[in-house]
This record gives sequence, C-alpha cells and structure tokens, in this order.
Amino acid sequence: MKKIKGPAIFLAQFVGDEEPFNSLEKISKWASSLGYKGVQIPSWDKRLIDLSKAAESKSYCDDINSILNKNNIVLTELSTHLQGQLVAVHPAYDIPFDGFAHESVRGNPSKRKDWAINELMMAASASKNFGLTAHATFSGALAWPYMYPWPQRPAGLVEEAFNELANRWKPILNTFDEAGVDLCYEIHPGEDLHDGVSFEMFLDKVNNHPRCNMLYDPSHFILQHLNYLDHIDIYHDRIKMFHVKDAELNPTGKQGVYGGFQSWIDRAGRFRSLGDGQVNFKSIFSKLSQYNYDGWAVLEWECCIKSPKQGAEEGAKFIEDHIIDVTEKAFDDFADSGMDLETNKKLLGI
Repeated sequence: MKKIKGPAIFLAQFVGDEEPFNSLEKISKWASSLGYKGVQIPSWDKRLIDLSKAAESKSYCDDINSILNKNNIVLTELSTHLQGQLVAVHPAYDIPFDGFAHESVRGNPSKRKDWAINELMMAASASKNFGLTAHATFSGALAWPYMYPWPQRPAGLVEEAFNELANRWKPILNTFDEAGVDLCYEIHPGEDLHDGVSFEMFLDKVNNHPRCNMLYDPSHFILQHLNYLDHIDIYHDRIKMFHVKDAELNPTGKQGVYGGFQSWIDRAGRFRSLGDGQVNFKSIFSKLSQYNYDGWAVLEWECCIKSPKQGAEEGAKFIEDHIIDVTEKAFDDFADSGMDLETNKKLLGI
C-alpha cells in the first residue's frame, strides 16, 4: 500500500487583495505556518500565477517552485475549474458564467468556448513544466438544465449532449496525455459529470481515455445522498485527486436535496468545515489507502458558519491526523510457519 500525501490546501477560497493572501510568496508562507505541505493553485488568479507564462517557460515554473520551496511548500496541482466550466455552457447560463471569461470574449459564447479550450491546453503544458501528474477541472454542462425535466426530455437529448461534450474534451484529453498528466474532473452538481453514472456515460464517449479521471470530493455526494464509500470501491482506479471537504444533509418536512432556493445557511444540505459535517473521513482515508491512492489530500474550505481562518487552521491538523502510515507487513507475520511449496502440496494431497 501507498501513503497519501498531505496536508495540502486549495488556495482559491483564500486568495485576496489583503496580506498575506495577495501574493504567492506570502500566501504559501501562511499555509506553511499552519502545517500545510502543499498548495493547489487556481490558474485563473494572476496574483498567484500567470498561466500563459507557465505554459511557455519552464524557467518561470522553476521560479515559482523556488518561491514555494523557500516556504517548505510544494505545488500539488493546478486547477482550471472556472475555465473548464466554460468549455460547455448551456445558453441558460451564458450571462452568469460570462464573468469567468476574459473580457475580450464575453458576450460571445463561441469565442468564449475557444478561449476556455486554449486555457486548458496551456494548463497541460504548464503542468508538464511544473513536473505535475494531475490537474483539476470541471466538465461544464450542456444537459444539466434537463436533469430533473418537466416536460420530459426528448429522446436522444442527453446522448447528443454527451456526444458534443466528448467532442470538445477529446482534443484536450489528448493534449494532457501528451503532457503525461491526468485530467481530473471534479464530480459536482451543476456539471454534466455529477455522479458515477454520468461519469461513465462521458467515459464511454471518450473511448475510456486513460487521462479521463476523477477529482473525488465527498461533500458533493453527501448533498446528493450518494454512497461516497461505495463510490471509492467502484472508481478507485480513476480517482487521481482528492478534495477533503465536509458537508451535511439534514432534510426536513419542508425541504430536502434541492434546498428550496434558500441561502446556504438555511439549506438542508450545507458545506461545513472539516469535522463539523457528516462525512466519515476515517473510512475514506482507509479506503483510499487500501487502494494505493498516493496523491494529495487537499483541503477545500467552504463553510456557511465557520470563518476561513479557523477552517484553515483546523484543517491542516485534521488531515494530518487522518493520513494513515500504511503498514509494510501483515499483522499475523509472527505466526508464519515457514512452509514451502513442497509442504503445501503435501497438505493439499497433490
């Protein structure tokens, strides 16, 4: 078995204009002071990284690694969640998602899509320049508005949506394959890849592409009432990244999974800081260790009650305490009777 790496922290929810969150050097020093050993960087935030430079220049990437190393931190992965979302956008979401794109392509869905695809291509090159082996993203969504349909979906609608989704992602997957990097889709409501079945549908459309993998985040499965431990048993070969995030689902006579259009604080399903929700992390870390997951355990902080400062401070120790120092010997080795092949044959009468 292999040991999970960590703790690490996803910086997207922490980066800002105030110190120490306004530069890579300062935010990595802050993360290190809390006990984190790695950072996952959102590639869209120029305060932390210039993606185009990282794609073009290995020396630029070496400089970033030097900044991190000075603070006893390593880069775990890059993220293109926002750009990946824009690879496939249903027209109903054109306006709200436009803010994720560069201002030069806003208001033009076709140019926005091309811009997003180019961002993913650059992320593949940048990941290679950094020496990374995995990358985080979203799939985007064409079929999501029809997830719980009324009126019923026309025959073939979902199949056509997944055909188009696959056509857009295949060249990106091939580019990541050339870079030697696994592309890990966060399985997430709001994306066409939101559970195991939809991931399998996509995987079939991309011909079981070896770089088509998962970012496992149990919080999104809690909110769907999906068995997140069985999910590991089924898909462990495809799980290449891990967000450690907690959640709770407390349905009432008034609301359930869909939340009744309420704010996060008033929903039945809520994201929580580590240890404050319902996720069984002991079993998750055990299963991932059992299946030889040796990637990073990365805190993604999202909580409707606790502050990010407290969440980050508590998160490092929480992850550290859950990482298993895997055994290199069987517990009953002491009782080895020293039998050999010939003796085994005699015992079996053969």
